[in-house]
Amino acid sequence: MDEVGLEDAAILLMSIGEEEAAEVFKFLTPKEVQKLGETMARLKTIPRERVDTVITRFQSTHAEHFSLVSDTDAFISQVLRKALGEEKAGMLLDRILQGRDVSGIESLKWMDPGAISELLRNEHPQIIASILVHLERDQASAVLKFMTERMRNDVLLRIATLDGIQPQALQELNEVLSKVLQGSEKLKKATLGGTKAAAEILNFLGSSVETSAVESIRESDADLAQKILDQMFTFDNLNDIDDRGIQSLLREVQSESLIVALKGADQALREKIFKNMSTRAAEMMREDLESKGPVRLSEVEAEQREILKVVRRLADEGQIQLGGSGGDDAFI
Repeated sequence: MDEVGLEDAAILLMSIGEEEAAEVFKFLTPKEVQKLGETMARLKTIPRERVDTVITRFQSTHAEHFSLVSDTDAFISQVLRKALGEEKAGMLLDRILQGRDVSGIESLKWMDPGAISELLRNEHPQIIASILVHLERDQASAVLKFMTERMRNDVLLRIATLDGIQPQALQELNEVLSKVLQGSEKLKKATLGGTKAAAEILNFLGSSVETSAVESIRESDADLAQKILDQMFTFDNLNDIDDRGIQSLLREVQSESLIVALKGADQALREKIFKNMSTRAAEMMREDLESKGPVRLSEVEAEQREILKVVRRLADEGQIQLGGSGGDDAFI
């Protein structure tokens, strides 16, 4: 949502009252809550024209300069507490209204990546890895960008080989993370980390950083590096590419190769491919798929890997944009 859209949403929420606004907040993600909360905190009075544009959709009228609420801080506080509960609201309010750092791994989700990197700068790479797997993948990748190449690669290797986190492994952290440790002896091992987590984080880092990290991991464990690469973008993820990107891909792939690869694809992906072909080409592809006899799974996977190599090349050339938001070079 752009800034104008955020302001419109904030105006509407501040117009409908605490109870109704709290119900809306329950359906939002943490990032959406933070963005809307920060926008609401910034708004005091709004010109009538702006308010009318928003409120008209809900058949309401307002004064020329509409004072949304008498105390925006109090309003936001009540809305978030009703929507998220006392503890989560308290952490978020500190970030929105006072900008104070708060403790616990959950609080890291509301901190800037640079601040998190600075906080963890002197921690052991294993501790850093244990923390980053708790964060959203794009946030974790942003934190890694502030680290040296050597540290970044070391942390990614540890994330990839992490098969779970014992609560006591977090005890080396400073008091900023102390809340996470409360009752840790009763906690079960969390199934976090692994090659999938490393792959998801790498997806957001961009091709140049990705290459360096994977090669560094390959020096320690070639099989592990390949497992990470295999999970960074799978054949099923073609569903996430827009139609223009699929069309670019189809121009680069031989029909026979595509037929074999599609033998292992679900119907949704097949239909996505068909709709980006001409009617005649799609009909021929359907017929070829139906008439194609059984194919070894190894052959299907091999063709899919070849097509994914083309996808990665087109992504590096800027012809296809894949999932992730790693800045200007958010391609894999």
